[in-house]
This record gives sequence, C-alpha cells and structure tokens, in this order.
Amino acid sequence: MSCKPTITSNLVSREMTAEKLLGNPKYQGICYGGYRTNSRDIEPNVSEVKEDLKILAAIDIKIIRTYNLHREEIVNVLKAITELKKENPKFEMYVMLGVWIDCKNAWTEIAPIHDEESQRNAIEIQKAVELSNQYPEIIKIISVGNEAMVKWATSYYVTPAIILKWVNHLQELKKSEQLPKNLWITSSDNYLSWGGGEEQYHTEDLNSLIKAVDYISLHSYPIHDERYFPEIWGIKENEANLSDKMKIDAAMLRARDYAISQYNGVVKYMKSIGVDKPVHIGETGWTTTDNVYYGDKGSKAADEYKAAQYYELMREWSNKEKITCFYFEAFDENWKDSANPLGSENHFGLINLQSQAKYALWKNVDNGTFKGLTRNGKPITKSYNGVVNELWLDVKIPNSILKN
Repeated sequence: MSCKPTITSNLVSREMTAEKLLGNPKYQGICYGGYRTNSRDIEPNVSEVKEDLKILAAIDIKIIRTYNLHREEIVNVLKAITELKKENPKFEMYVMLGVWIDCKNAWTEIAPIHDEESQRNAIEIQKAVELSNQYPEIIKIISVGNEAMVKWATSYYVTPAIILKWVNHLQELKKSEQLPKNLWITSSDNYLSWGGGEEQYHTEDLNSLIKAVDYISLHSYPIHDERYFPEIWGIKENEANLSDKMKIDAAMLRARDYAISQYNGVVKYMKSIGVDKPVHIGETGWTTTDNVYYGDKGSKAADEYKAAQYYELMREWSNKEKITCFYFEAFDENWKDSANPLGSENHFGLINLQSQAKYALWKNVDNGTFKGLTRNGKPITKSYNGVVNELWLDVKIPNSILKN
C-alpha cells in the first residue's frame, strides 16, 4: 500500500504547502464538483473543468475540495490544472483530495456493520497515494472520509477507529518518504464527529484521531440544523416592527453565530484533551431552492438573498479569524437529487446550471470579474436577469416567533 513519489514537471510550485495555504485569506477555498447533468455517469471533461477553474480563479479561489476520487473527474481536474499552469505559469490552484470511506455492507440491502469497513476503502486510499505522488505540486491535503463518522449517516458511517487506521497509515507513509512530507492529512466531518456537541462522540478513538490528523476539518450547516433546532431561526418578538429585510438579516446573523458556536465547540473539545492545532471548515453552505423542508412549505430558509447573506457573513468571519472555509459549493449539481429537480441538494452552488451567477456573486458580474469567461459556452450572467425586485418575490420571512 505504498508508492514512491515520481518525478513530475515543475509547472506548479512545490513550495506551497497546506500549512501556508490554510488560514491564508489570499487563498480562498471552495468545494468543487463539475457535473453538469443529473447523472454522475456523464463526467465533466478536461475542457469543461478548465472553464470552471478559470471562473473560480477569477473570484480568488485557489484551493478546491474534491470528492470523486473513484471517478474520472478528479483525474480531469488534475490534468486541467496542469494544462492551465502550462498556459499561464502564474495560475495557481491546489487540491484537497477527498477519500470516500464507508462501512461493510454500506449502500446495500444488508444491514450495515459500522465497526467493520468496506473492502473498497483500501482501494480508495491507494488511489489517493498514487495521485498525491504523481501531482505533489497540486495535491496538498488528503481528507480521509466525508461525513464518515457522524451517526446520522446511517447507511454508511464508520467508527473513528477506522478513520484513525487510515490516517495513521498515511502519516507513516509520510515518515518513510513514500508520500510528500508536507502533505497534510485530515478527515472532513460534521462538528459532532469532532466532539463539538454530544458526549456520545467523546471517545478515546476520537481523541487519538484528533492527535493524529494535521488539522481538523469540520462541517457546519445551520440551514439543516434549524429544522431540528428552530430556536436559531425565526423572528424574535422585539424584531416584529422591523422591515422584512432587517428581520431576515437578523435571522441570518443568528445562523452565522450558530455555525461559529459549532466551530468553537470543536475547538473547546480539542483543547480539553490537551491538543492545540489548526481547525478549519471543510464544508458550510446555504441552498437557494427547496420544495421540502427549507422552502415555502417548510422553514422558508432557502432563497438567493439568504444564501448570499450567509456566504458574505461566513467569508467575512473566516477571513478575519484566518480560518479557511471550503464553502459548499461552487456550482449547482443536479445529480444529487435527480428524482426531485427542486430538492435542496441540487441548489447549493454559487452559479447555477444556466451559467448564471446567483445573488452572492452579482457584484462580480457588475465589476467585470467574469469578462471573457464562459461555462458550457455561455457567458456568466446574473440570475433573475439582475432584477432585485424579481428576486425578492421568492424571499420569504420565517414563520416562527422566538422569545427574546
């Protein structure tokens, strides 16, 4: 399960490391998937990925988080970055490589066994090792598992011991010079999985994992949590006379503060076991459309105005605190809930599938950020044709009244 580093071109600087990237506001992060149809069987090709990366670079994104290690997409991403650097030596884009980890019998009709792992995990790890050695100028982080330990992932979650096993394996490969020594290893998981909440997660295996990773990558989704903890949402009694916009802005501030509290909870737990290392955000985001839990029939949280507010608030806070935030996500991907086109999972992107910048990026369209850039051959324009009043027709005020 090892692979000696190979000699590759010096097209991209080897001097940049994860330690230098993470926490540096000049190197913004984002979660990236380039799928353009409602099926992952249709992979984005190198040209399509290059289109996407140019768009992301224009808004100062320089590090992307990927998930699809077992698919052609990640190879195309690495090829695309290499080609873009060849075309423009000043082009910079780095990768946080996601390794999918799940348990025995995951995604089958047989009951999952959470303390045993899928045989596929070893193949995923080996692929990550091979790619990291082939592209050391680009891949700066390996993330072992994506929300792989959180217990609500009932179809596939694993115990921390399984993640720890593979993190330790990769760290040993670094020590024996079978992986680049500056490559950082982490796991990207819900704040609960990192000890930021319920005591059931506070185990010795988790403590060992926290000590083994180079940094902690946590996920926080206030838009999801407000369904279960409505006290963070709604309108307070003393806000009743505010304008609709001010009511919504106040709710969005509470959502941001909720995410910060989850971050602080993880930091607090980490320090309680005698560890002090970087903690960054592997995922957070806000969907713009939903016809189930978060739309008009639910909490009324999903729309472009609220999503823009959350994006700005999280970028502002994370930049100030020098925390890297891999915002979820760059582009809409409608394979995630192909049976329900209006489902929330399809609409977390900053740019939709019609090559329209959502409200969070309207100002970038105005100032010419995307001039000369296209997606699927289309220039980047504004959603709602740039008409604010039309956008606001889809913005709803939360129903619930909160006690002050």
